Amino acid sequence: MHIHLKNVIPKPIAGLYDPQTFIWGKELSLDTSKRYKVFAPSGKGKSTFVSLIYGIRDDYEGQVCYDSRSIDTFSDEEMSLIRQQKISVIFQDLKLFPHLTARENILANRYLTDEASGDYEVLAQKFGIASLLDKEAALLSYGEKQRVAIIRALVQPFDFLLMDEPFSHLDENNIKIACEEIEKVCLENDAGLLICSLGYDYFLKYDEELRL
Repeated sequence: MHIHLKNVIPKPIAGLYDPQTFIWGKELSLDTSKRYKVFAPSGKGKSTFVSLIYGIRDDYEGQVCYDSRSIDTFSDEEMSLIRQQKISVIFQDLKLFPHLTARENILANRYLTDEASGDYEVLAQKFGIASLLDKEAALLSYGEKQRVAIIRALVQPFDFLLMDEPFSHLDENNIKIACEEIEKVCLENDAGLLICSLGYDYFLKYDEELRL
C-alpha cells in the first residue's frame, strides 16, 4: 500500500506552517514498506500528521489517499478493517482505556481480529511490566502506560507502524528494548514504519527523513 498526501494543509495551521516543510502543501508519497523519520520542533503538527494518515481527522484541505483512493470515500467498516490489519499506531497521548487493565488494553485489537503478531507476555516481561498486566491503566505511571501502548501496537497485524514521539517517558534502556522489538516485529511482518520525533534517531534505521 502507498499513502499519498496531495497538497494537504491542516486548517488549524493554515498560513502558519514552515514553507520549507516536506509535507504540508506538498505532494508526498509514503511507501508502507519503507521507514521514515519525521522531525520537527514541538507544536509543528507531528500529532496532526499521524492522525491524518490514520484517518481520524478531517479538518484539512487537500487529499489523503490510500493507494489512489481518497480516505474520505472509505466506509467506517473499511477504515476499521485497515486499522485492525494494515496500520498500527502509537499515539503521543497513548489513547489507552483508563478503566481497563494493561492486559485488556494490549489485547483490545485481538478481540476484534482474532489475530496477533507477537507474544504480549514475553514483551511485557522484556519491558519490565509483566507484574502490572492486571492493573488498571489509570493507575500506571506515564512511562508504564507508554510501554503498554507500544506492546499493544506490536501485537496486532500491520503493514505500517505509525509512532508519534513514542519514547518520550522512557529511559535509554527501555528505548533500546523498544527499538529492538520494533525492528524485530517489522522484519517479521515485512512492514515499514514512520516515527515523528523532535529529531532524535533513537536506535532505528531509516530510508528517508522528512522535515515537517
